Formats: sequence, C-alpha cells, structure tokens
Amino acid sequence: MKKILFIVTVAMFMVAQSCQVSNTRETSEVKPKNIILFIGDGMGATHAQAAMIANNNHLNLEKCTIIGMSKTSSSDKYITDSAAGATAIACGVKTYNGAIGVNAEKQKVKSVLEYAEEADLATGLVVTSYVTHATPASFIAHVDTRNDKKAIAKDFLDVDIDLFIGGGLNDFIEREDGLNIVELLKEKDYQIALKLEELDNYNNGKIAGLLSGGSMPSVLDGRGDMLTKSTIKAIDILNQNENGFFLMVEGSQIDWGAHDNDIESTVSETLDMDNALGKAIEFAEKDGSTLVIVTADHETGGLTILGEDIMSDSTATNFSTGSHTPIMVPVYAYGPQAESFGGIYENTQLFYKMMDALGLSFN
Repeated sequence: MKKILFIVTVAMFMVAQSCQVSNTRETSEVKPKNIILFIGDGMGATHAQAAMIANNNHLNLEKCTIIGMSKTSSSDKYITDSAAGATAIACGVKTYNGAIGVNAEKQKVKSVLEYAEEADLATGLVVTSYVTHATPASFIAHVDTRNDKKAIAKDFLDVDIDLFIGGGLNDFIEREDGLNIVELLKEKDYQIALKLEELDNYNNGKIAGLLSGGSMPSVLDGRGDMLTKSTIKAIDILNQNENGFFLMVEGSQIDWGAHDNDIESTVSETLDMDNALGKAIEFAEKDGSTLVIVTADHETGGLTILGEDIMSDSTATNFSTGSHTPIMVPVYAYGPQAESFGGIYENTQLFYKMMDALGLSFN
C-alpha cells in the first residue's frame, strides 16, 4: 500500500509540475496591451522597506509577483546620475552622466515612448518634478546635457505625446529664444492645465499639465495627492486608445529626500508613489492586459535601517552618503510578461524587455 501511495504521490507531483510549466508558458505568451512604468528616483530596496515599516508593514508594491535586479552604472562612471540612468531605461543604451536621449557618442537614440507613439499607442508622462527634469526628459528629448532644460521643453513639440503632467512651466514660457512653447502646444491641439483641478475639465484629447513654474512641492510641503490623481487621469485618457498605451510615472522626489538624508521626506515620497501604484495595479487587475513595472534609475543615500521606530528615532536609520550609490536596484513587475523581468541584468535590458512585451519593432 505504501508503495502504491508513493507512486500516486509522485504521479500527482509530476502532473502538478507539468501544469505549472504549461501555465507559465501560457502566461509568457500573453502580450500586454499597455505598460505602466513607475520609476522611484533614487529608490533602493531599503527605501521601500523604510516606507513599509512606516505604513504598518504594508505597501501596494507587495502585489507585484516578480522581482529582478538592475545594474545601474553609466558608460563613464560606476555611479550613474539620473540622466544616464533614465536614458538606459528609456532608450536601451549606456551613456555618459548628464546625457538625455543620446548615446555615449552624443548620437540621438529613440525611447520606448517614441517607438510606442510611432506604433499608434497612446503615451504619457506623470512626474512630481518638472517635466524637463532628467528622468522624464530621457523619454522625450535628445540633448547633450540635462542642464539644457529649454531645449528639452522644445523637444516636446517634436514627439506627439498624448499627455504629460508635472511642473516646469517656466521652461516653456520664460525663454531667451522668445518662443512660447505653451502657445505652440495649443496649436498642436493640447489642452493646457496650469492647476491640478483644471485636469478635471478634460476627459479626452491631448493634455499638457504644467502645474508649477518649477518643481511641484514636496508631500511635506503640501503637494497632496497630485501624483495619484494625475496617474488616474492619465490612465483614463490613455486607455481610450484601442491600440494600448505606454505611461511612465515618476516618484521624483524620493531622490531629493535621500540626497538631504531626510528620512521623513524619503518615506513620505515613497509612500506617495506607492499610493499611485496602488491605483495602477487596481486598473491592471481589472484590465487583465496591463503590465506594471516598478524600478529606480539608481539608489540614493546608501540608506540602512538600524531600528524599528524610523520616523521618530534618529538612530533608527542611517544614510552613508548624500549622493548616489552603485547598488543594484530592484525591478518589480505585475501582469502579463511580468516573469521576463526576473533575474539580474543591466538597466538597458529594461528597454528591450518593454519593447518585446509590447511587440514593438526597431527602425
């Protein structure tokens, strides 16, 4: 009898394994219609852990079913800046620190957003910095240096992006060349929102949300739920395209809190992005054809956790630097093709994995 039970148990195990392999294969063959990419600027694993501790040991991030690791060095430095880090993710090339949408030889390289736009997908950017900042710029612009924000603003005229929301109005209107990029955007049928509540006026069409002259305020300074509301609006607008969409959402100021070695700011900005992520995953759960990816361009601060009471005990956390570090950053994924984001790989592979997931071809 024991022998028979052993044989039956082994047979059931083999059938289960066969079904698991079959199901994995079936899942991997499903192509997502949409990608929502979250970039927590400067957000390493410890930043997420700190936010989790501060939030009763829970984050929406935990709903992601796959975790990988991304190596973040740039072409010329072991430690990347946001421009080279974001260009690697957006365009699939290692480049020098400070570069926006160009390779190490300063040649223009297309971003996944541009490829998606050319394939008639809807596209969007939502950030808490200014839209001409290094990370969003790397998806839309092509300039030799991240400091040329006026040239970055002008590049928004050359890509037919459907929606962008963040700060940075001054780069569009206060210009030495005399151009008023906002007026030129209107000529290209963009609806302009200069305040968060004005986004409620627009339920379709192209939207340029320039909600602040420079950067948006921090969470601690009263930004409120701008990122979550803007993410919901972006999904509602972009999802109207029957071909699908690509959306990048950045928790920009996680990095700034870490640069300041301010754990309260770092945690509040991480939780703010996690709230927006929760809405994205909620949409993806209902939609069934949306891939959600969460990663960082680099780690900032060399954050370590030394105790439980991180928000009120100054000895509970420690930042080892006020700068970036070369530490690998996690990649979290949820939805169809999520399994392809597991493992350890260069940050440039994120571009190729997203291109493959959406079935986009190179040209």
